[in-house]
Amino acid sequence: MESHLHYPTDKPVIDLAAIVAAVNPERLANDLATVAKMGGRSDGGVARLALDDNDTRARLWLIEQASALGAKASVDAIGNVFLDVPGSDPALEPVVTGSHLDSQPAGGKYDGALGVLAGLEALRALKQAGFTPRRPLSLVSWTNEEGARFSPGTSGSAVFCGARSLDETRLVEDSDGVSLGSALDTCLAELDAAGVPRRPLATPMHAFLELHIEQGPILEREGAAVGVVEGIQGVSWFEVTVIGSANHAGTTPRAMRRDALEGACALATALREAARDSEDRVRFTIGKFAVSPGSVNTIPDQVTFTIDLRHPEAATLKALEAEFNELAQQTWAGCKATLTSLSRVEPVAFPATLTALLDDTAHVLGITAPRLVSGAFHDSIHLANHCPTAMLFVPCRDGLSHHPDEHTELDDAVAGTQLLAASLASLTR
Repeated sequence: MESHLHYPTDKPVIDLAAIVAAVNPERLANDLATVAKMGGRSDGGVARLALDDNDTRARLWLIEQASALGAKASVDAIGNVFLDVPGSDPALEPVVTGSHLDSQPAGGKYDGALGVLAGLEALRALKQAGFTPRRPLSLVSWTNEEGARFSPGTSGSAVFCGARSLDETRLVEDSDGVSLGSALDTCLAELDAAGVPRRPLATPMHAFLELHIEQGPILEREGAAVGVVEGIQGVSWFEVTVIGSANHAGTTPRAMRRDALEGACALATALREAARDSEDRVRFTIGKFAVSPGSVNTIPDQVTFTIDLRHPEAATLKALEAEFNELAQQTWAGCKATLTSLSRVEPVAFPATLTALLDDTAHVLGITAPRLVSGAFHDSIHLANHCPTAMLFVPCRDGLSHHPDEHTELDDAVAGTQLLAASLASLTR
């Protein structure tokens, strides 16, 4: 989305020192510990699946924080929870921050939750520092980002932004046959009982900022506490099927074999080589590999495997897709192959105006914040088509995420929250 952001120079100077000082590390740590107990596992991880009882408890806890902020809580038809702080000019579009509270079945306590809780702490710090926003300021927790229970993920942000239909999303079922709509209605009933009002979907936003753990090793390797995200990689998913001919393993001469596994391995190697680049920006993964008929003494007649292909530039992604199609049309160990597209998401580049504001604010605060691209999907991928959007990353130990041992140092979480709070102040003044 083309940025419509403008930063007038005639606005009052923001007391960044007061805002930074108001970010309370102990309060942030306590919030992380409190929310982690909602679905906490014995191994230290978190199992708070979208719209389960623990997810609903976390939503209600977040809503309880609204009054101390002078905010009003509300929820939309897909279950996204908003805390809205009024601005001095209520006619202006709000600046919004947030992430998600749902987790993987054996997830950690930082993925998503840190973005919501850092946003909460940023709003507290702004209030404590005596900052009055000109624009309204909102915190949001999006529904079902992970997709661990209801696939695909990013349901809340996608429906909010109009990228997916609410009616179709409600029909999605979990592994037990429970529909997202049924689970959502149960959750919304509890929020209704708590007196939380409803709000419409697709409300306008001036800008959206999301803080998230990196879920990768780059920031930790560089010793940086925060990173400014330039965009999100595009991704193409494929299914490759290689067809050979089944026959007896012991009686079929080599020259007469059409071994689908041999052909699949050769093709997979060729595809991987095609994806190699000197800059190491391509991400190529074969995640599933199935051999048929799966008998110890039978030559395989069919192999199916999947490809996850990612790159931050649309032109490069398209060129690789074309090269993959050409390779699949060749014969491999006497076998034919087909390449089927499963899904495709275009890369997203965040607006330069907004990333520059994050750069400049980090510089003023004395925070080293290198640029990087997100290799994983986030709710921001949908928000980027709704309003100017950007992200901040904080490091996670050993790049580990979606795991009980997922960990972000408190100092890094605090630095990210300070940069978030200061940036929100700049956007709302």
